[in-house]
Amino acid sequence: MGKIVFFTGGARSGKSKFAEEYIKEKKYRNKIYFATAIPFDDEMKDRVKKHIDRRGKDWKTIEAYKNIVAILEKEKIENHDVILFDCITNMVSNLMIMDRNVDWDNISQEEVNKIEKEIINEMQNFLEYLKSENIDCIFVTNELGMGLVPSYALGRYFRDICGNVNQMAASFADEAYLIVSGIKIKIK
Repeated sequence: MGKIVFFTGGARSGKSKFAEEYIKEKKYRNKIYFATAIPFDDEMKDRVKKHIDRRGKDWKTIEAYKNIVAILEKEKIENHDVILFDCITNMVSNLMIMDRNVDWDNISQEEVNKIEKEIINEMQNFLEYLKSENIDCIFVTNELGMGLVPSYALGRYFRDICGNVNQMAASFADEAYLIVSGIKIKIK
């Protein structure tokens, strides 16, 4: 049974850096970096490059945001000891937007609930898979519920769905940390 560790905090708080340091401190040897971001523009490409440079080249990288269990089964991860999943927030965003033609300003609540259920199921399947495997997983995610309520529908739906997915991941976690302005606080 794998161990789950959860790192959350605001944008640019240091979440990924602390997650990487955690992995280094625990002396994991065979590491997987599960990247959920899609680098569409130069800013995101630069961010990805900085993450790779900081991490080093001794990681297996998987880039995806859906069908996570099937991908991990196909990748044959049994020789690895840890997955750094960075990040839940990007996964949720991609699952809400990619491959969908949704008018988020005029969507029915029924359709929102259906999309949220699909996202929850993706995460639930992944968490149950992790608990059945002999691999640890370090999650990185953004804490979105401490700011202003977004003034537009998509922002509110995104915040709410991320909040629910984060709660689920945190409830499965053996350890959880809140990162605030580069300071790590153990919360579980």
